[in-house]
Amino acid sequence: MSLEQEREVNLLNEHSKRIILMMIVASQLMMVLDASILITAIPEIGRTLHLSTAVLTWVQNTYVLAFGGFLLLGARAGDIFGRRRTFSAGIALFSLASMLAGLAPSASLLLAARTLQGLAAAMATPSALALLSVTFSEARERSKAIAVYSAVSGAGGSVGLIVGGLLTDVISWRAGMFLNVPIGIALLLMVPRYMRETDTKKGHLDIMGALTSVIGMTALAFGFVQVASVGWGSPEVWGSLALGGISLAAFVQTEARAKEPITPLRLFASRARSGAYLGRLLLVCGNYPIFFFVPQFLQNVLHFDSLEAGLAIMPFTAVQFGMMYVMPSLVTRFGNVKVLIIGLVIAIAGTSWLSFISADSSFFPQLFFPLIVMGGGAGMIFQPFTTLGLSGVEANDAGAASGLVNVAHQTGASLGLAVLIAVFESANRPEVTSGTPFAHAISVSIWGSVIFLTASLVAVLIFLLPADRASVTRRRADGARAV
Repeated sequence: MSLEQEREVNLLNEHSKRIILMMIVASQLMMVLDASILITAIPEIGRTLHLSTAVLTWVQNTYVLAFGGFLLLGARAGDIFGRRRTFSAGIALFSLASMLAGLAPSASLLLAARTLQGLAAAMATPSALALLSVTFSEARERSKAIAVYSAVSGAGGSVGLIVGGLLTDVISWRAGMFLNVPIGIALLLMVPRYMRETDTKKGHLDIMGALTSVIGMTALAFGFVQVASVGWGSPEVWGSLALGGISLAAFVQTEARAKEPITPLRLFASRARSGAYLGRLLLVCGNYPIFFFVPQFLQNVLHFDSLEAGLAIMPFTAVQFGMMYVMPSLVTRFGNVKVLIIGLVIAIAGTSWLSFISADSSFFPQLFFPLIVMGGGAGMIFQPFTTLGLSGVEANDAGAASGLVNVAHQTGASLGLAVLIAVFESANRPEVTSGTPFAHAISVSIWGSVIFLTASLVAVLIFLLPADRASVTRRRADGARAV
């Protein structure tokens, strides 16, 4: 092969990689958008389908819980049946479920469609991340690809608020569901041309492991959500929380005994990976509910419409996306752990600033500047957590490890929202404040987010920082011996 022909092949490979990255980003954007696109449309959904506040909460949680609960099974399916095949099946099912959600005439059918969407997302997402790792094998190009993926994962939620607000005001909340259908069809047409199938291996699906994890997470979320309406003294609450704890304990026992577990417990042998999973879960527990509460504040206190509420999140989104371009150089210079710590400190500072909002606040400057600071912090967090969650993983565990990264994300979203909704309802009473109860409850809930973010920082300092220092010491010792 001549140099010119070799150059053409390399250019063709680079072109294919860019298209594959675009496809993976598009699929991830579909999944993340769907978790947030209905937030600004929640009031309109309630009016259209005559739903109570409790039922509206489950419009959000059924998707997130099914997504997080079946991610591990979806990752395992990718290992057994092939990641390209599982990715395609997930995209096809997600497109169908989105159409059904947009057509749903009742609450029960909407919740069923949202659950099906979550199951489909659980099939597609871990396979997408595994395909990204296989496609971008060189360290620097993988870092850049993960930076793009992480930016979409982190900022997609706020983009969903804008899209949801626009479609709700101009067309209908149902349009947000229909939007996924043409994107899904386009991806399905492109997959056979650009994506190669990965190796498959014989095995079976760990159904018991999947069921115990789903039941456990759903029961915990249900228990915390019910606190808001029936209080801590209700047997319903403690029964749900007990069921959640028992189911998750059964999940761990099942995985320890299973011949082919969906979550090999050896993945937690690494201090860095365990810290990354825990830190990400706590981070999202604090970060995700903010984009439920802030739009409510904007609409109910500042009287923004749905589109204006979505656009008001743009300072956060713009800064977070902008950080994508500087993250590879920051990580190269300072390392993932140091960048992660700085990002968390900035995010905590911005969220603490935002928590001082009140009924007398205006969007500028009381919300505008804190959102900018929070966006800068968030833009430094997700890529290191993703990279550390996949570090040192054997090829045959890549699907399970990528599944755990997303499980931590979705579990954090559902549990964090459930906990802080209980906090919000407890504070949203006239007797607890002399001011406007709703605005006060939003402020208290955001303080809850600060606590979760601080817990994430503590997890990083306890688990990741010592592991990082030990790694640096080993590298220096190896360098000295080499000299």
